[in-house]
Amino acid sequence: MKKPVGRIAATEKCPTTIDEFFFWTSQDLILNPFDVVKVDHVKDSSTFGVVEEISHITDSSGYLSNYISNDFGDVNAPSNTNRIGMNYVKAKVIGNTENIYIPVQNGSGVFLATAEEIAWALGLSPEDIKNPVACGYLEMYEGINEKDAKVFLPVNINADFLLGPEGAHLNISGISGLAAKTSYAMFIMKAIQHKAILKDDISNIAFIFLNVKGRDLLSIDEPARYEPAKNSYLKKLYEALGLDTNPFKNVKYFYPYGGINDVRSYVRKDQFERQVRDKKAYRYKYLYDQDKDNLDLMFANIGDPNQTIDSILNYIISGQGKFSSVTNWTSFLEEVSQRCIPGGNDKEIPVASWRKFKRIAKKAIDSEMSIFARAVDENQGETRLQDAIKKIKKNDVFVVDVAKQDEDMQAFVFGDIMRAVYSLKLGEFDEELDTPPPQKIIIFIDELNKYASSDVPKSSPILRQLLDIAERGRSLGIVLFSAEQFRSAIHDRITGNCSTHAYGRTNAIEISKNDYRFVPPVYKNMMTRLKQGEYIIQNPIFRSLLNIKFPEPLYWQDKGDSQQ
Repeated sequence: MKKPVGRIAATEKCPTTIDEFFFWTSQDLILNPFDVVKVDHVKDSSTFGVVEEISHITDSSGYLSNYISNDFGDVNAPSNTNRIGMNYVKAKVIGNTENIYIPVQNGSGVFLATAEEIAWALGLSPEDIKNPVACGYLEMYEGINEKDAKVFLPVNINADFLLGPEGAHLNISGISGLAAKTSYAMFIMKAIQHKAILKDDISNIAFIFLNVKGRDLLSIDEPARYEPAKNSYLKKLYEALGLDTNPFKNVKYFYPYGGINDVRSYVRKDQFERQVRDKKAYRYKYLYDQDKDNLDLMFANIGDPNQTIDSILNYIISGQGKFSSVTNWTSFLEEVSQRCIPGGNDKEIPVASWRKFKRIAKKAIDSEMSIFARAVDENQGETRLQDAIKKIKKNDVFVVDVAKQDEDMQAFVFGDIMRAVYSLKLGEFDEELDTPPPQKIIIFIDELNKYASSDVPKSSPILRQLLDIAERGRSLGIVLFSAEQFRSAIHDRITGNCSTHAYGRTNAIEISKNDYRFVPPVYKNMMTRLKQGEYIIQNPIFRSLLNIKFPEPLYWQDKGDSQQ
């Protein structure tokens, strides 16, 4: 029988309640916030609590008493009498085995919980997780030397609360680099693909990733290049989590056209050539006659208080003036130039507005390496992104590279992807398809702050599309996985519609924002010192915030000089 590690202390000033309790324990017992403890309760039931705060107290009436007892402040003098001291712990109640929620009683024994008890208390048992997808693991009682005291517990999330229909969307936040936001998102999506392919007991899913930094996601179908010892350790960890040890499957890469036989990308030349030989790599372009309706995406981050840009776009798309005869991007720019001449345009739209429009459009379009082209040659591995997305199949992984594009063009491509997926799921391409599209499509975007922060104009078509996906995407089968450095900067209608939140390491200024007001103070302070590979997770099915860990990816993360 297990020995208690502490006893409940209910005092006049700090009584136990149905929500929390305090217990004292020995000074050398090492507990940590997020550890789960078990308390003996009435009718042979057990109440479980998660540790929130740990304090140490002595019989000293104040700091002056301590000062005097050390020979009036001699830091080198030993105390004449050791103070009576103890540690006391504050814990939040998370469950009772018999659903009895009267306060735990003074003097009741407090015990370390087993892995099975912890899983039940936190809502992680198989009975609670009907459609499990791995999202990390818990380690508890790491500082306790008793035999079999340490606990390793895989953590699964109910896919219904991650991908729908009960809830959808994942938001990951944390400072750049150390928080490893991309790695965590990829870990969860690899777990989703593993379950979809190998077990085939999850709705058929496809993935679209945007590569926004260097070569981060340009080799996700290639095995990791770790040293043998580390590789062996990671594979055992993946197996303990019930996951396979392979990189992503069914991957296709889409690179921006960069001239004849070239791409505008940080991808290594030999790697790109290998992907082309394996028919995994394509170069994407945009054609005027098929993509002019997306011109508004080019101006997503441009303020337009007088709606003159909007008027120009409507003028062009509706084919007014001579735009009805325009067939390619070159003639499009020529016609725009004509509108920049005083007296050569519709009087309702000022020349200054046309000139502003021209500066932005010309920067994107007028280049030998531009993705805005006259034609697409499929025999040379060229495609339109929308045409490729129409053909996406179950378990496909599309990686769209935008890392070397400027921010305006990154926004254009991202907006185009969202619109194409939205149209696909609304059935607008059904007549062109041989088979139905995947039931669910996950779109992953890093640096969400570029498109959905408080600084983005409210008129931005990309922001409107993101809000629509956040609010309606679950019913359509469109799931948004997003990441950013500071969650507080993201539009609250997007974070508010995410069912799952992952908080990585951040700074003290960030945790002082309203977005973190529900987080206990100790947990907020822990967010400022989380290690790489650690996240605090929130999901409706979990009965408490969880401090989880996750292993490094088993695909090759090419961290070489992105300028090569």
